[in-house]
Formats: sequence, C-alpha cells, structure tokens
Amino acid sequence: MHVDRVVPNLTVTDLPAAVREHSTVLGFQVLMDHGWIVTLGDDAGHQLSVMTRDATAPVNPDVSIFVDDVHDVLSRVEAAGLEIVHPLSDEPWGVKRFFYRASDGRVINVGMHTASR
Repeated sequence: MHVDRVVPNLTVTDLPAAVREHSTVLGFQVLMDHGWIVTLGDDAGHQLSVMTRDATAPVNPDVSIFVDDVHDVLSRVEAAGLEIVHPLSDEPWGVKRFFYRASDGRVINVGMHTASR
C-alpha cells in the first residue's frame, strides 16, 4: 500500500468565506468544489479542504488520506480493532472510501480514486 497524499479537512460554517480567506492568505486555488467541500491547493501539491457537512457520511473527517489500495488499509484497520464510522463506499464523485476513528477520537477518511480526475 502506498499513500498518495494527505489532506487536512477543516469543518466550517461559511464555505465561501473560508475559501476566500484561505485563498487570499495562502495563495491557494480551488482544485475541487462539490458545494459542501472545497479542496484548495497550489502547484507544489499542497492541499487543504474546507467543508460544511459531508454529503454521504454521518460525521466530518479530520483528515483525508488517499492511497493506492483502500482495501488493504481497511483490512489493517479491522485487524487493529478500530471503529469503522463510515463503511467502504463507492462515492458518486469517483472515490472509494471509508472512515475510521483513531484511538484519539479523530475521524480518518481513507480513499482511493476510482475514476479519472
């Protein structure tokens, strides 16, 4: 299994204001906008997501980790006895993902792209 990227997720109440603020302060551009989550980034590959409420999961994740084999990570999470908070799902935006709760209580979104971006 290989980790492709790690993206912090900030839960916000005013998505447009958060996008403006982080774009202005950090010089980020909008890379993806689903209306409830916006991923900002730069040409060097640095990214930050801001979100109101996850569209298909019961909780917002604290971080998204994209890997090349989501099934392998799911097996590792299950072997570690960690709580699955959102089951392995094929999302309409081309990502297969699941959430688990780390021992410190944070929610980790583990995903793998299934469609061209």
